Amino acid sequence: MKASKFTDAQKAFIIKQGEDGTPVAEICRKAGISQATYFNWKKKRPG
Repeated sequence: MKASKFTDAQKAFIIKQGEDGTPVAEICRKAGISQATYFNWKKKRPG
């Protein structure tokens, strides 16, 4: 399995932006990830 190019802290920051009200499409475009990746990270995030 390929290692992620994002650290856990970076993933948490990206997810937090979505929780703060930034549109998911905009977050994903800026971070260079797909929306599917964003939602997978969000699903796996503890808490």
